[in-house]
Amino acid sequence: MTSPRIADLTTAAVGGPARHYVRAGTEQAVVAAVAEADAAGQELLVVGGGSNLIAADTGFAGTVVHVVSQGVEVLADDPRGVLLEVQAGHSWDELVARAVADGLVGIEALSGIPGTTGATPVQNVGAYGQEVAQTIELVRAWDRHERRVRDFAAADLAFSYRDSALKRSTVAGSPRFVVLAVRFRLEHGADGSPVRYGELARLLGVEVGERAPLGRVRETVLALRAGKGMVLDPGDRDTYSTGSFFTNPILPTGALGQRLPADAPRFPVVDAAGRPVEDRVKLSAAWLIDHAGFGKGFGLPGTRNEVLDLDGGAVAGGRASLSTKHTLALTNRGGASAQDLMALARTVRDGVASVYGVDLVAEPVIVGTAV
Repeated sequence: MTSPRIADLTTAAVGGPARHYVRAGTEQAVVAAVAEADAAGQELLVVGGGSNLIAADTGFAGTVVHVVSQGVEVLADDPRGVLLEVQAGHSWDELVARAVADGLVGIEALSGIPGTTGATPVQNVGAYGQEVAQTIELVRAWDRHERRVRDFAAADLAFSYRDSALKRSTVAGSPRFVVLAVRFRLEHGADGSPVRYGELARLLGVEVGERAPLGRVRETVLALRAGKGMVLDPGDRDTYSTGSFFTNPILPTGALGQRLPADAPRFPVVDAAGRPVEDRVKLSAAWLIDHAGFGKGFGLPGTRNEVLDLDGGAVAGGRASLSTKHTLALTNRGGASAQDLMALARTVRDGVASVYGVDLVAEPVIVGTAV
């Protein structure tokens, strides 16, 4: 099989060729491909939906294992809810759509997120007040160090904001633990989980903490994401991205400094169980980017950052820009390279740091290059 370009496997559509490429459609095939690469001493990159990956223009000199395993199995249906086991390569949004159609509650606010199910526990995927840590019961993974399959209970994964033990053991896109399947515990119900996100609650016509019909939650989240260019659409260049490029900064309350204005949004920080984390505050990366002068579409010809006196079109020749719908997404306008995206990311990161003294951290896995 001719090795594809990594650009063809990712939503940002950048990245050079893979030296070796294996398409793995079952758990056994994933394990075999990973074990073979390790035995040969090759570097390893595991790719699912490619929605959170940026690889260098030079490509990847090792083996790319493309996980495409499919399937959802009901393991239990009892008063505690429904226990689903989902293969790592299964489309995440297809799983959410099925759960909503079947009246299963707990992941409806995560509608429209691209990528595969196996990626969700790695970075504790979350949006609109939900995150997968709230419903994951177990993750089955191949341990490359011990060369065996291991089961991890949710408590073993040490989930936190966009982070987990799985992510912390991954280096330059190469994981110690390769996810094979994920088990979710979902509740039966006609209404979704209590709405925890103000914008979503307002559009649903409920108060924060109240519930809304399951199907309406999904429809509203999909509309919200589409309005921000966060639902994949081949005809919309704003969706050629990794979604939100920077995480919302979490800082000690005493470290906010004098440069952050009083009207800058601040949010409470909670752990995976929903308990408040004392002495920590979450800031809005989108607000910081926008108010540091990087408006929607910055990077396109004719755009400027008046705060820092920067010419947007000069950053990457107009090939990469912030989304025209949402300042958190860095987009490939057509013909962008990984180097173009990194130049834009550095410009935004350094600009926010210079204006507000806050360091933004990239969310995607970045391989072979750096912000």
